Amino acid sequence: MCWFSRLFTLWPSSASSLLLVGLVGRQLGLRVGLQVVQTLTCSRLSSTSDQGLFQEGDVVIGGLFSLRYKPPATNHDFTQLPYYQPCTGLENLPLQYIYAMVFALEEINRSTTLLPGVKLGYHIRDSCAIHPWATQAALSLVGGDGISCNTAAPPDYSAGSEEKIKERKMSSGDQPVPLIIGGSSSVSAKLLSKILEPLSVPLMSYTASCPCLSDRAQFPNFFRTMPSDIYQARAIAQLAIRFNWTWIGAVVANNDYGHMAIKVFEEETQGKEVCLAFVETLERQKIVSDARRAALAIQASTARVILVFSWYTDVRELFLQLAKINVTDRQFLASEAWSTSANLLQNPVTSKVASGVVGVAIRSSPIPGFENYLRSLNPSHRPDDNFLREFWEKEFGCSPEATPLPSNDTSPPSASNRLLLKASLPPCSGTESLDGVQNHFTDTSQLRVTYNVYLAVYAVAHALHSLLSCPDSPPGNSSSTCSFAKQIKPIELLQQLGKVNFTTPQGELLYFQGGNVPAKYDLVNWKKTPEGPLKIVLIGRVDGFDLNLDETAVQWSTGSNQVPVSVCSESCPAGTRKANRKGEPVCCFDCISCADGEISNQTGSLHCERCPPEFWSNAKQTACIPRQLDYLSFNETLGITLTTVAASGVVVTTAVFVVFLCYRQTPMVRANNSELSFLLLLSLKLCFLCSLVFIGRPAVWSCRFQQAAFGISFVLCVSCLQVKTIVVLAAFRSARPGAEALMKWFGPGQQRGSVCVFTSIQVIICVIWLSLSPPVPQADLNIPGLTVTLKCAMASVVGFSLVLGYIGLLACTCLLLAFLARKLPDNFNEAKLITFSMLIFCAVWVAFVPAYVSSPGKYAVAVEIFAILASSFGLLFCIFAPKCFIILLRPEKNTKKHLMSR
Repeated sequence: MCWFSRLFTLWPSSASSLLLVGLVGRQLGLRVGLQVVQTLTCSRLSSTSDQGLFQEGDVVIGGLFSLRYKPPATNHDFTQLPYYQPCTGLENLPLQYIYAMVFALEEINRSTTLLPGVKLGYHIRDSCAIHPWATQAALSLVGGDGISCNTAAPPDYSAGSEEKIKERKMSSGDQPVPLIIGGSSSVSAKLLSKILEPLSVPLMSYTASCPCLSDRAQFPNFFRTMPSDIYQARAIAQLAIRFNWTWIGAVVANNDYGHMAIKVFEEETQGKEVCLAFVETLERQKIVSDARRAALAIQASTARVILVFSWYTDVRELFLQLAKINVTDRQFLASEAWSTSANLLQNPVTSKVASGVVGVAIRSSPIPGFENYLRSLNPSHRPDDNFLREFWEKEFGCSPEATPLPSNDTSPPSASNRLLLKASLPPCSGTESLDGVQNHFTDTSQLRVTYNVYLAVYAVAHALHSLLSCPDSPPGNSSSTCSFAKQIKPIELLQQLGKVNFTTPQGELLYFQGGNVPAKYDLVNWKKTPEGPLKIVLIGRVDGFDLNLDETAVQWSTGSNQVPVSVCSESCPAGTRKANRKGEPVCCFDCISCADGEISNQTGSLHCERCPPEFWSNAKQTACIPRQLDYLSFNETLGITLTTVAASGVVVTTAVFVVFLCYRQTPMVRANNSELSFLLLLSLKLCFLCSLVFIGRPAVWSCRFQQAAFGISFVLCVSCLQVKTIVVLAAFRSARPGAEALMKWFGPGQQRGSVCVFTSIQVIICVIWLSLSPPVPQADLNIPGLTVTLKCAMASVVGFSLVLGYIGLLACTCLLLAFLARKLPDNFNEAKLITFSMLIFCAVWVAFVPAYVSSPGKYAVAVEIFAILASSFGLLFCIFAPKCFIILLRPEKNTKKHLMSR
């Protein structure tokens, strides 16, 4: 093959030549000896199916397409290939890509603004979807192929032969190309880019989508009009987030395409509570078993939304396996590799299993005039177009008039001419036309990859336009350094492509960022038609990271506009929070009700929020409502009961007072200073009455008055008892010889003074306490519950402790003195009564302290009232009940003689 020597001519550096030969030999499996390298001689290698489609021009653009998909039944050792081994099975859609390139070039040649005066040509080859053949074709394009050479002599580049060589180049399609539009797959694009990199020849791909190709360090000469797969994976992740699909199954190809999709999907949904229920892989070599395993995983999973990143043939087998086990209720998310596959749409199994598919598709755009251009194609107008000739024979079953080969042409016959020799097809009538033909070649309703090819041509044209323009050169300056069309170098074009920034004829802004164009996709939906088959409907677009979707236009797998639900656990309602299950993904959780005083007013809350102190949660734990104030009132049962008991105590005390007043001249009343007895009854009445101050809504005045009234009333009561006890002890002590003067110190005046002194001390304590830090009405917010107790809060615990402590000191002193006087020799010894009363008094108040501290809310107030009433009744009955009994029921004992007798 002569492209070795041609490459050396174009790039004569010995080092690069050796590198190139080694690289090409390694990629193609060629056995190139050192002798070949040293002598720069070569032998012709078998051509691929034909020399392709050629149109001369000032600049020739290379094209490489996978037109045929049926390779010859032979090994791929190129040294063993026979002279001619055609590749068969022409496909309609790749043929449309070829004519999109031709159409764009012809459109540019007619333009008066883009590359005026420059004619663009093309040289398009078929790679047959075989990587070694794609490599051979690419090197043929960039090196030029067709000049005969042999092992004895290299091509003649001597003076006078240059014009002959140029003429032969133009006639046989051997003009080297500075750029190739090709690389129909990511694998092919990586291979071609690496091979063309040492030559600085740009490669412009229209379908390669691997994110790895964005690495400019590895692929500096690679450009593409197809977005990276990263963006479609992100778009699908945004769909999952948008529709709250938190539990998704995934079936992906077992290659970089599928693994990358899962990685990007998980990165995009991280922190968004979207989990993958399972990930199944499909491998082409064992697709049936892999598809069966994936189908069973889909059936067993609770995930209702399934993400599929794989080739359409793999998806077809997956749908077949799902149909066998009758799984027809899943919502599928499709990658661009199968979202617009006509083969799947026309398959009856697909309609049963996968209606309502939502997927990402290569963006589509109309190309004005392209449909008319396709339908106007005719071999009679393009006699040298072997691609069109072969399509015509396949479509109409006839042979257009064959063009005889030149007698001096030693090139092998083309594939179509060879088929013509082998199969005697009837000649065409000349009336055949593509106007009524409906197939993938003539269908221009959704131009996707075709539009990418169209954009690639325009990108190259604008790069050439910038390269050939001399905006800074004055008119008539022949010394301009601008490039000439005949002298375009690949490296110059490579540098200019990175600066391309233009608006396409469709009004779209196009530029390259690291070899990539701005990512744009269509969002499509498979809808059922009344006739039965599925059709593709555009429902939105993806522009970079922005997703625009018309949700009302989507027909889901349910057959309606109701978005399917795919969750591991239903979203927790308001009033509950999520609790992750141990050992399971974050999307699987239980819902736990919020605690009292906490709320969650949104579905799917992770935490419950505590209400402010003045608020409490409602019954459903969904909102904080103001807490209701509660206090011991006169209207409730407890308040009424305590009020009744207090009033009874007042009545009884008053009755005793009246009895004592009526019998004030009797010995029983006059004994031990009747004046103190009346004062004691008065203080007991005050004790009963002060308990009423604790009932009702606390106010500033009531909080201050209740504690002062309580403290002073009880001190007055206990002071009277203590003075009485002291008088009893003094009276019996004075009866002893030599102690007559003792009673002088305990006369009526001294007794009244003692009571006043003891009481005054309590008054002083209360005044100081209430002046410095008085109790204030305050809601007890520390107690949980909707109702909060309004009570008198002790601002100073020290003041309250002093009041109680002083009462306790007097009570203990009185109890001690009464205990000492209990056995004095009198028939009626009042000290015994005081002893019993003080025992009850002390017992009540000792029990009061823990009960008061442990009682919540208003019940603490009730405990204090109960202690007041209990101690008051204890004093009243223990001291005055025996006396009233004698006065009223045993009047014969109400005599001085009886009282003084032993």
